[in-house]
Amino acid sequence: MSLRSTRWTVHGDGKNVRPGAVVSPDERLSWPRTIGIGLQHVVAMFGATFLVPILTHMPPATTLFFSGIGTIFFLLITAGRVPSYLGSSFAFIAPITASQSQFGVGGALGGVVLAGVVLAIIGAVVQRFGAAWINRIMPPAVTGTIVALIGLNLAPSAKNNFTAAPVTAFITLLVIILVSVLFRGILGRLSILAGVVVGYLVAILRGEVNFGTVDAAAWIGLPHFQTPEFHLAVVGLFVPVVLVLVAENIGHVKSVALMTGRNLDPLAGRALMADGLATTLAGLGGGSGTTTYAENIGVMAATRVYSTAAYWVAAVAALLLSFSPKFGELIATVPAGVLGGAATMLYGMIGVLGVRIWVQNKVNFSNPVNLTTAAVALIIGVADYTWNIGELQFAGIALGTAAALVIYHGMNALARWRGTATDPRDPETDAPDALGPDSRGAEI
Repeated sequence: MSLRSTRWTVHGDGKNVRPGAVVSPDERLSWPRTIGIGLQHVVAMFGATFLVPILTHMPPATTLFFSGIGTIFFLLITAGRVPSYLGSSFAFIAPITASQSQFGVGGALGGVVLAGVVLAIIGAVVQRFGAAWINRIMPPAVTGTIVALIGLNLAPSAKNNFTAAPVTAFITLLVIILVSVLFRGILGRLSILAGVVVGYLVAILRGEVNFGTVDAAAWIGLPHFQTPEFHLAVVGLFVPVVLVLVAENIGHVKSVALMTGRNLDPLAGRALMADGLATTLAGLGGGSGTTTYAENIGVMAATRVYSTAAYWVAAVAALLLSFSPKFGELIATVPAGVLGGAATMLYGMIGVLGVRIWVQNKVNFSNPVNLTTAAVALIIGVADYTWNIGELQFAGIALGTAAALVIYHGMNALARWRGTATDPRDPETDAPDALGPDSRGAEI
């Protein structure tokens, strides 16, 4: 960790950003402007960060607390050179939900801890040897498939919430669609948050919201902390999530590097270790796993301010909000209909992000290796195949991820052995980087 993350030079006059210029991570504007931008980052991460604990029935305030703590550790470990907010990762929704049905919240938290530790270890390896080996293991055909099956695996959950209050769900979904197409800039990027707010107001008018727990909650108090329980059976549920987190983090680092004109590749390992530590801490205390947020990249692109000082403001603001039990209970009152409308868009978007990875990296599906990899793994993930080995249960996401990796590399090895490969080179050698800035889109 480094205290360099808390030292910034003032950009220009501290008030304006010249045309074509950006405020670098080690710069800041005047503190009033920096605080204002930091609060924009809080708004940007707010909707997505809270959707995960609400959908997984975990305390929202606790998740907010650990997202703030995680962001602070991220800024310290990356020496203030990689601006990022660590919010709830959607990739954890399916494994947390599945593990809760067997082992309760404690068992799910144990899986979050496991994912965090594995991610931190991968980060240490990347810091020592670089990230090229990840691209060889997870080329675009594999990465896109894994991301797509995680989103599509959640489709039944979205439907169940939607049918619980179809009118509210439909209005929520309609507002999300309209805001995303009618507005540009920050508001357009906050379409899910806007939809949830409007849907929530509709739910209140329809009598679908119960404020009993809000009235009973105190204004100031500690978040609800809970310790994890460790079960071998959750390993297969959470390990695949790590692969997605790796892609998200490295993609975030490359996105920021592209926008700021700086080479941040040497910090990729630190970013992974920081997110691994943040996720581990969240699991140890009752929060959801974290990831870097594309919504906040949108704020940076709109303001041209990449100052990590703004992220310190966002992290502190998140921590302060997490110490209001009444605020946390208010968030927890979001009803099923609102969640169903938002999840219909959100889970579908995750699935399409996988397709986007294929398209942007020009994955060739006339190659039977790529075609078979995606075809088999997607069906396994969407249909939620399960495989029980003693106490271990491998569900759709785990089996789909394993199938994508085994089929892709197995078929390539056999094709090279038999001399039947359509291209003597690795099929993805000339494609853009699988973990490049365009391969992640929104957070997952």
